Amino acid sequence: MSELITAELVDLDLSAETKYDAARSLAKRMVTEGRVTDLDGFLADVAAREAQMPTGLDGGIGIPHCRSEHVTAPTLAFGRSEGGIDFGAADGPADLIFLIAAPAGADDDHLTILSALARRLMDPDFTGALRAEGDPGAAAALIRGEEPVPPPDTSPADGATADVPASDSGATADEPFRIVAVTSCPTGIAHTYMAAESLAAAARAEGVVLDVETQGSAGFERLDPALIATADAVIWAHDVEVREKARFDGKPIVDTGVKAGINRPAALIAEARRKAEQGETSTVAGGAAQQGDGAATGGDHAHFGIRLRTYLMSGVSYMVPFVAAGGLLIALSFAIGGYEIAGAKSVADHFVWGEADSWAALLNQIGTAAFAFLVPVLAGYIAYGMADRPALVPGFVGGAIALTINAGFLGGLAAGLLAGGVVMAIQRVKVHPTLRGIMPVLVIPLLASVVVGFLMFIVVGKPIASLQRALTDGLNGLSGSNAIILGIVLGLMMCFDMGGPLNKVAYAFAVGGLADPTPGSLKVMAAVMAAGMVPPLAMALATTVRGRLFSKAERENGRAAWVLGASFISEGAIPFAAADPLRVIPSVMAGGAVTGALSMAFGCTLRAPHGGIFVVPLIGGPFLYLLAVAAGTAVATALVVLLKGMRRTTEAPAPATEEPRISVAA
Repeated sequence: MSELITAELVDLDLSAETKYDAARSLAKRMVTEGRVTDLDGFLADVAAREAQMPTGLDGGIGIPHCRSEHVTAPTLAFGRSEGGIDFGAADGPADLIFLIAAPAGADDDHLTILSALARRLMDPDFTGALRAEGDPGAAAALIRGEEPVPPPDTSPADGATADVPASDSGATADEPFRIVAVTSCPTGIAHTYMAAESLAAAARAEGVVLDVETQGSAGFERLDPALIATADAVIWAHDVEVREKARFDGKPIVDTGVKAGINRPAALIAEARRKAEQGETSTVAGGAAQQGDGAATGGDHAHFGIRLRTYLMSGVSYMVPFVAAGGLLIALSFAIGGYEIAGAKSVADHFVWGEADSWAALLNQIGTAAFAFLVPVLAGYIAYGMADRPALVPGFVGGAIALTINAGFLGGLAAGLLAGGVVMAIQRVKVHPTLRGIMPVLVIPLLASVVVGFLMFIVVGKPIASLQRALTDGLNGLSGSNAIILGIVLGLMMCFDMGGPLNKVAYAFAVGGLADPTPGSLKVMAAVMAAGMVPPLAMALATTVRGRLFSKAERENGRAAWVLGASFISEGAIPFAAADPLRVIPSVMAGGAVTGALSMAFGCTLRAPHGGIFVVPLIGGPFLYLLAVAAGTAVATALVVLLKGMRRTTEAPAPATEEPRISVAA
C-alpha cells in the first residue's frame, strides 16, 4: 500500500493566493508523484465538490477534496500558507490546506485512514504542531501518525484548576444525558468524520454520552438499536439523506447541515437538550423528520423556495440520464435512417441484420422506449426528494397518468409535487407502533396512489393538459420577435450560474419539449445548447487574446476551457466567474443572450438533449448554429476583455485575488 502522503506532497511555503491556485499547486505534486493522471480533469472534480459547499473550516483549515476517476490511489497533499487563503470559512482564511484525493472506487482501508486524518484535524494540538513544523518529511510523518503530537501545556495558570467545570445542563453522574448522532456529507471523506469528532469533543466537555454513526464512503456501522432506544435526543448533521432514518422515530431530532456539526457542536447539543426537556418528538416514516407540532425540519430550516428548487432538481437529475440515452439514440437513428425511420415497423417483427434502416429503427425504438419514462421518472423522483421511498409509487403513478391524459411535462411536475405532499401529510398522522413497519411499504403507497390518481384524473389533470397544449402551440407558433425574446431569456439563464439552478431550469424546460417534439421545442433545444457553450469558450478565447489580463492559473484553465466548451460543459467557466464575478458573469450572460437570440432567429433545431461539436451533424442548420455560437463567444470575450482592461487602467496595481469574490454554484 502506497503512503498517503510523503515529503514530496508537502509544501510548507504555499504561495497561492486563491483556493483554485492552491488546489492546482498541490495537485501538480500529485501528478508528479503519479497519484493523479489528468490534472485538469481532477481539478474539475475538485471544483465541482467545492461548488456544492465551501470546504473551509473554522480554525484556519481548508480541506478541498473529491472522489475522481483521475486518481490512482488515495492521496493527501498538504500546504501551509503564510498569508492565508479564503476557503469560505466564517472565521477567515485558511493557512493549513489539505487536498484529499480518493479514487472513484477507493477501498475501505484507504478511506478509513483518510477518515482518521479528518478526525485529527479537529485536534488543536495536531494543527498547532503542523504550524510549527519546519521540515516537509517530518510534517508528512506527523500527518501519517508516525510522529507523536507534542503534548500541550496543561499546567493551571494563576492558581486556576485544570478540571473541567461541571456542566449546568442538568446531567447527573447517575443519569447522563444521552445523544445518538448521524453525520454524512456528499463525498463522505472529510466533513463526515470531522463533524463526528467535533460533536464527540463537545459532548465530553458537556458531560454528555454521545454515540455517532458516520455514514461515509467506507460504509457505515449501524448504531446499536439499544443505544437509539435509550437516547434522550438525536442529532443529524448531514448534507445527504440519512439512511434508514425510521430507526429514530419518536425521538427529539435536531436536523442540520454537516458544517454545523463541525463549527457549532455545543449549540446543537444544547438544542437537543431543549427539545428533550420540552418533550418534542419527531415522526419519521422513511422521509424527512416531522416535529410533533407539524413543522417540517429541513437542513438548517431551509426556506420553502430553496426546498422546492431542491425537490424539482431531484426529479430533473434522475430524468436527465433517460433524456441523454433516449435522445441521443433517437438522434442517431435519424442520422442513419432519416426522419421517416420513426414510422418503421417494430423491429421485433421485422429486423434485417445487414440493413442500415433496420439498425436505425432499432436505435429509434430503444430511444423511444427510454423517452417513455421521462415524465414518470420526473414525477417519481420529485416525490422521492420530498418524502423519500414511500413517495416513489404515487409519484410514478401520477407521472404515468400525466402521460395518459396528455398533460406532459407540466403534468409530471404537478404529479410529483402532489405525490410528495400527500405522502408528507400521511406521515404526520400518528399511528400505533405495531403499524409503523407496514406504513412505508404498504399503507402510504396505497393511500397516496389513490389520492394522487383521483387528483390527476378528476381534479387537476385536464387543466394542466390544456396548459400543456397551449404551451406546445405557443412554441410551434414562435416566430419573429417572440422567438428572439425567448432565445435571449434562455441564453441569460444558461449563462448566469453555469450549471446551477437557473441553468438547470432552462435545460429542463428544453428537455421537457423533447418528450413530445415539435418544431418549436426543437428550436428551444438548439438555443439552450448553443448558449451553454458560450461561457467556457469565451474564457478560453479571452485568455488567448489577452493573456496578460489573467493569472497564470487562469491561463492554464483557459486551455482546458476550449475542450470543455466544445463539449457543452458550462462549468468550465466557473473558476473565472468565482475569481472575478462582477466582470465575467455579465459578459458571458450577454454572449449567451446573443447566441440564444441568433439561434432562434436562424430557426436552428436539435433533437439531441446535449450540445457541443459532437451533435453538429444532428442540428438543423448547422452552419448558422455554429455562427450563433461564434457570435456569442465573440461578444462575451470582447466584454470581459474590455471590463478587465478598464480595471487595470482605473485601479492601482494589485493582485487580482484581492477583488470581491463569490462562489458560483454548479
